[in-house]
Amino acid sequence: MIFDTSIWVGLASGQMASEAVLRAAGDEQVYISAISLGELSFGVESCSDPATRMLRMRSLRSFEQRPVLDVSSLTASAFGILAAFMKQSGRSPRTRVKDIWIAAQALENDYALLTVNLKDFEGLPGLRVSCP
Repeated sequence: MIFDTSIWVGLASGQMASEAVLRAAGDEQVYISAISLGELSFGVESCSDPATRMLRMRSLRSFEQRPVLDVSSLTASAFGILAAFMKQSGRSPRTRVKDIWIAAQALENDYALLTVNLKDFEGLPGLRVSCP
């Protein structure tokens, strides 16, 4: 199972109970996307409050210990298919680029995707999405 960035942010901020996330993942191996690591790193680097920045950095270092899914040429192919599907469905893929990359990784590896933003992934073909 791959966690969307929204799950990692929820865990880091304490807005999401780790028990609920663990229950949703069940026995599945949990992965973090290299895309999510980039988003989380941006959150650290753009934070001006030293205390918050330190907390975010600790969370990021902890999350980096999870198995990481890198972007491959197969991911890129799946991304193209998903982005085109969104456009053909009348939705702009431009505002959801990072989400589409993460969805492409889930499809490439046949993993379910856990997110709190179900609408971001709504209707993407072949994608198994759930919410804790």
